[in-house]
Amino acid sequence: MEYQLKVEGKFKYIDEGQGEIIVLLHGLFGALSNWRSVIDYFSPRYRIVIPLMPIYEMPILSTSAEGLADFINEFIKYKGFGKVALLGNSLGGHVALIYTKKHLEMVKCLALTGSSGLYENAMGGSFPKRGDYEYIKKKVEYTFYAPETATKELVDEVYSITNDRNKILRILSMAKSAIRHNMRKDIPKFTIPTCLIWGLNDKVTPPEVGEEFHTLFPDSELHFLDKCGHAPMMEQPEAFNKILDTFLNRIYPPIK
Repeated sequence: MEYQLKVEGKFKYIDEGQGEIIVLLHGLFGALSNWRSVIDYFSPRYRIVIPLMPIYEMPILSTSAEGLADFINEFIKYKGFGKVALLGNSLGGHVALIYTKKHLEMVKCLALTGSSGLYENAMGGSFPKRGDYEYIKKKVEYTFYAPETATKELVDEVYSITNDRNKILRILSMAKSAIRHNMRKDIPKFTIPTCLIWGLNDKVTPPEVGEEFHTLFPDSELHFLDKCGHAPMMEQPEAFNKILDTFLNRIYPPIK
């Protein structure tokens, strides 16, 4: 099913379903389509909102994880949302953490999957080479346990991004800001329920990163998915959705 991208002023977003609001935050190379299985599964019972973060449109000096968190705050205020559940993958998880630090009163619960914020090995630890399609293909495949998950559509999208000099500069700026903005000292202050869903074969934010998050959060649960890399909602959608569903049912008990 295709979902309509709504445009209001500077905000572009998907908004599907009714009920308690779950805001999904994508990663650095994450397309909105990465969340298709989550939208399909949860929109019959929740309102799923996915803002398109302006990673490649921000002024270079304010291109940072913190700048994205401020953008999400603007979006949530613009939409007039009350408390929301925040779900973030990779850089999106990091943005969720920074937003939560600044606006804890606005977050009902957190769900993180392959989140940065403590450590990450982006793109396999090397600079994304421009103009080398096979190199980019291998780096996108590196994100997943099963290389075939890196569809041609996904590889083409990343290839296009890495061939744009302005976008590359912003990627580098974002990566540096993420390293600087380590959340280790802040997370113990986050008293809200948190669900951590991690791929056992994640090479970008390895399993021990999930374990450290679990240790730092005062109220968290940690779930590992086997044969799964950095984007569990794409590689193991059924298992991912089941874990998240159980967690959300604890936060928002179904009306009987």
